[in-house]
Amino acid sequence: MNDYNPVTVEQAIRDCSNRIAKGVTVCANTYAAFLNADRAYDQAYASEYIRASDKPAHERKYVAELATAGERETRDLADAAYRYSDRQARALESELRAWQSVGASIRSAYAVAGRGES
Repeated sequence: MNDYNPVTVEQAIRDCSNRIAKGVTVCANTYAAFLNADRAYDQAYASEYIRASDKPAHERKYVAELATAGERETRDLADAAYRYSDRQARALESELRAWQSVGASIRSAYAVAGRGES
């Protein structure tokens, strides 16, 4: 079991807050990458769809889909990276709340320490 005291809890809270601040940049960057990949996929798909104008409409869709598989994979990986960073950010916020709770408990324990003794 760890020995927690106000100083170690405050350090943990500060560390967690710093990680949350860095996570904001990570989330912003991964979301921007997703938007760029999504736009690239949409543009490539539209280009391939138009390029297949000699084919029936239902066939154009499949031609475009096959021709843009790489762009779709890039978009999907960027989406997964963003979702992961978002989940990590939420986990850090939960961790911060937990540390704040531990801090409140320790403050309460320190406030009553030594009372009631004769």
